[in-house]
Parts: sequence; C-alpha cells; structure tokens
Amino acid sequence: MILSIEGRAFRILTIIDEYTRECLAILTQRRITSHDVIDQLFYLFIFRGTPEHIRSDNGPEFTAKAVRSWLNDLGITTLFIEPGSPWENGYIESFNGKLRDELLDREIFTTLTEAKILIKQWRKEYNQVRPHSALDYRVPAPEVIIPLTLT
Repeated sequence: MILSIEGRAFRILTIIDEYTRECLAILTQRRITSHDVIDQLFYLFIFRGTPEHIRSDNGPEFTAKAVRSWLNDLGITTLFIEPGSPWENGYIESFNGKLRDELLDREIFTTLTEAKILIKQWRKEYNQVRPHSALDYRVPAPEVIIPLTLT
C-alpha cells in the first residue's frame, strides 16, 4: 500500500494470519525492500513458528530472489496471487480495506513518525478490542492479563 506525506510517498507492509485474522505486523517506511520483508518474517517465524505457506501479491519486495530463496531454504511454499486478481487474497484485501476506511482515509499524517504511531495504535485496537464477525464477534488476539497473586 502506498500513501503520501507532504508529497513524499511511504509504504505499508501488512501481514495477517488468515486463520485467526490477527494482524501480525505492520511496517511503515518510505521504502520497503526485500530485506525488510525477510526481517519481518524472520521475527514472526522465531516468535510464532514457521508456516507451511505464505500468500502474497506480486510486489517486488515479495518476488525478489532473496525472499524466494530464503523461504525455499526454510521449506515454505509461496502462493502468489494472479496480477489483477485481489479476490485470490481476500483476507489481506479485506484487512487493507478496513485499515484504509477506519484510519488512513480519516487522518492527515504530517510526519512519518506520526503515521507509524497512529498505525501501531490502530493495529492494537484491531487485534485486541475490535470484534470480528468472522470470529463470532470476538477479537483475534485478546489482551492477556495475569492477575497478581498476594502471598
């Protein structure tokens, strides 16, 4: 997703879990390279486990040889959607539409830092507060609170 602040473009990389609908990561930067994608996925694989496959569009950061080779070395299948066929990647398209409708179209970002902060706050609300009809009106990643025990 490409947006603009003061005439300068910035990009947003969104990663969701198709099963839980949880937004696992949102990266907001002026440029997103294949190494940025690998860094995000590496972090997720370490803390969430390695998936069987990854579905993505045909953006240059995902089709880069470095990303494809790295995923292949890990035994992860890549499922690329056909160009011009967003319905093949309906979960992320739906998510991106909600991000655009609920935040990006309503805000005027003056700096990249401001955009990063507001997008991070929206992601937390999306995952931990906002009910999802596909999940029987539950949240994808409810906040876990461990009660203090008095001794």
